Parts: sequence; structure tokens; C-alpha cells
Amino acid sequence: MQIKKGDTVVVLSGNDKGKTGKVIFASAKTNKVAVEGVNVRTKHMKPSNANPDGGIVKREVPIDASNVAIVDPKLNVATRIRHEIKDGKKVRVAVKSGSVLD
Repeated sequence: MQIKKGDTVVVLSGNDKGKTGKVIFASAKTNKVAVEGVNVRTKHMKPSNANPDGGIVKREVPIDASNVAIVDPKLNVATRIRHEIKDGKKVRVAVKSGSVLD
């Protein structure tokens, strides 16, 4: 998976199509990402030690990584990623502008 935590992405399909946000969780094993402000659901929480009051909490639910694309930092549009070796390190490069993401 080419998307990492902290990347800015745009949603390509689904109810939140067109929204952008930062990735707050990325799992290569399940191929899912959670994005700030995207796919927000309400969850009813029982009182616990961590959350003594309980109540209704809004949280971002992960979506499939194939439904998001990384935003190019220069052009501010969705782009694909390619990998290049620069100075002996493997880096991610935006296809549209050629800017380094790492």
C-alpha cells in the first residue's frame, strides 16, 4: 500500500466523494485507511475507565485504500505514486508533478 499516516488524500468514490483530509490510520494488512472528516459514524459508548461518562461519540471509520488518491503537493490534485531511488533511499514521487512526497 502506498498511502501512509499523515498523507493528504482525496476520496474518489462513495458518499464522501471529493472530500480531502489527512490519513489518521493506515493498515496495509487490511488495505484500509481512515481519513479525517470522511466516513464519520456515531458510536454508542458504555462508561469505562478511559471514558467514564460514556455517551455518543463520532469517529472516522476506515474505508478501502483503493477509494482514495494522494493529493499532489504542488498541483493540489489527485495523483498516482511511483517509487524512485534518490541518494540511496527509496522515495515516493508524485506522477503528475514529479515532486517527492517523503
